[in-house]
Amino acid sequence: MQQRPKVIAEVSGNHNGSIERALEIVKASASAGAHYLKLQTYTADTMTLNVRNTTFSVDENHPLWGGQNLHDLYSVAYTPWEWHAQIFDYAKKLGMTPFSTPFDESALEFLESLSVVMYKVASLEIIDLPLIKQIAQTGKPMIISTGTATLSEVARATEAAREAGCKDLTLLVCTSSYPADPKSANLRRLSILKNAFNVKIGISDHTIGSAVSIAAVALGAELIERHVTLRREDGGVDSAFSMEPAELQKLISDVDDAYDSLGSTDSWRTAEEAESVRLRPSLYFTNDLVEGDQITVDDVRSVRPSGGLAPEYVDIIIGRTVKVNVKYGDPVTFDNAF
Repeated sequence: MQQRPKVIAEVSGNHNGSIERALEIVKASASAGAHYLKLQTYTADTMTLNVRNTTFSVDENHPLWGGQNLHDLYSVAYTPWEWHAQIFDYAKKLGMTPFSTPFDESALEFLESLSVVMYKVASLEIIDLPLIKQIAQTGKPMIISTGTATLSEVARATEAAREAGCKDLTLLVCTSSYPADPKSANLRRLSILKNAFNVKIGISDHTIGSAVSIAAVALGAELIERHVTLRREDGGVDSAFSMEPAELQKLISDVDDAYDSLGSTDSWRTAEEAESVRLRPSLYFTNDLVEGDQITVDDVRSVRPSGGLAPEYVDIIIGRTVKVNVKYGDPVTFDNAF
């Protein structure tokens, strides 16, 4: 059965090089109601090589990072490792569960030294099966984002994680573009992931707004990941597709409402509908009649509220004689018409 969805607030590079700003994002995320706080653990040198050519640069046409050298980009976007402990401790103090995405073995070893309780594999690293196995060997819950992946690549990553010891796996539908177009979300993949791999499912959502996240809840998502910034106008590598605190708070409220709205297949008429049920139409007399008068089509109508016989009895009533005197506005009942 689908569990109530939880929301991950992803800091990523939105700290803009300031630990004070990073801590402000933590506080704002907790105030908004986020359940998890996530970092990304890497350095420019663990992520890529310091090579200056087009191969090691983002495509010129990329909407956010076009033409940027990868080493330069990651040098700006990374979260200094010496900040992690303070950020994690603050998140815990505010009631969130902190964790991170390690991008190589050294990052994983560092995070293990901080007793991180769960890990995420980023979309692009879904093909790094050695890294997936290393993370799985910790025995801790894992989240794998499936952006960029084919179904066969998802299968290989899932198999690698399980074979290495992962017992608690969540797969996230993701479109690895920034920002992502809702039309490319392809949320029907959620059911494929759940049924094919027998896992919990969720979404790493890079779209603008909350519609895609809410739709994912309706399709079974139990985990929603969103990037968070204090103010998009402050800029930064991820700001264009990140949520501001008020938007995150609204999203979390909407996620709860969406989950609650799913309800149960066993529930039809609800207690809240009692007055509406009372106001449903029934048969009433529209003329005064005396005992023995024959009922004609002009003497009975189906009108609101209830109280008389159901409208389906109208053809049976017409032509009968009333058993007692009735007045305009009296309900038609078994006692007066049968």
